[in-house]
Amino acid sequence: MSLFSADTHPQVFGVLVQGYRAMTPAQKIARVVDLSDAARTMATARIRRQYPEATDRELRLRLAALTLGRETMVRVFSWDPVESGW
Repeated sequence: MSLFSADTHPQVFGVLVQGYRAMTPAQKIARVVDLSDAARTMATARIRRQYPEATDRELRLRLAALTLGRETMVRVFSWDPVESGW
């Protein structure tokens, strides 16, 4: 399995690796944070489309359920994503 798409030219891959190697640890962390924020924003947008009547609390719970799992959501938040139409 490759880290990049089969249509990525090897030279482009090399430039990308050089760029990552040139980054400071702080820059790498910032990149990870930015990508995590983008993923969270996209997931929230999907949840909003799927549940347009959801409250802000329900949106946050549904977002958390994507990563925490049903058992954790029930135990920690007393909220069951399955019973709530997930």
